[in-house]
Amino acid sequence: MNVSWEDFGWERLGDGIGRRRLPGWDATVALVAGESSLLLYDTGSTLREGAGIRAQAEALFGRRVTHIALSHPHFDHVLGTAAFAGAEVYGAVGIERALAGDELRSDAVSQGVPAEDAAEAADLLVLPHHAVSGEWTLDLGGRQVLLANVGPGHSGHDLVVLVPAAGDAPEIVFCGDLVEESGEPQAGPDAVPSRWPAALDRLLSLGGENAVYVPGHGAVVDAAFVRAQRDQLAARFGVS
Repeated sequence: MNVSWEDFGWERLGDGIGRRRLPGWDATVALVAGESSLLLYDTGSTLREGAGIRAQAEALFGRRVTHIALSHPHFDHVLGTAAFAGAEVYGAVGIERALAGDELRSDAVSQGVPAEDAAEAADLLVLPHHAVSGEWTLDLGGRQVLLANVGPGHSGHDLVVLVPAAGDAPEIVFCGDLVEESGEPQAGPDAVPSRWPAALDRLLSLGGENAVYVPGHGAVVDAAFVRAQRDQLAARFGVS
């Protein structure tokens, strides 16, 4: 039986490209398919949520997720990673230190994740196999995507994914929580406010004026939205 993105509540963004806004925290996960490989951007907030994403990816494409890129080390974006056995995991350089402590579990519990689920996911969490310090091109088979470490900003370790334009389809930039649409950008204790506007400048230089920008939380936006949010953050934190 053929299934579509919409059957699982996903938003199709292009040929072999889609994202889902997960319930609870409205966090985005995204899939980018090549001829031979399948990239997942972020993994959800629990192993159960990760397993559901894995099942949907396999139903959509008939194969397993082979690559995972983690946008930043916050529980609602990473705690499902262990559900994807055998996947190669990528993160911004240094992210493993942020993932190794007890803060992920405690943050998840404080936000409403059952303590048992949070502990299980944190104990089994797969740390990145590959550290991205600048840019890293992944060949998914007939499609290349760019992983770019543009932070720090929202966190100390922000990684974005650029899917180049193809035919009439524009470039797509998966922004993580460097950009948020469904609420004001959140600056927790690991944010680096003085660098956040510069991270968004880098994001805009990668995607350009005609790209589609996919926030970590909320609806798809354009370059004008990202630029306005950049200016708001600069004013909020007193940086240029």
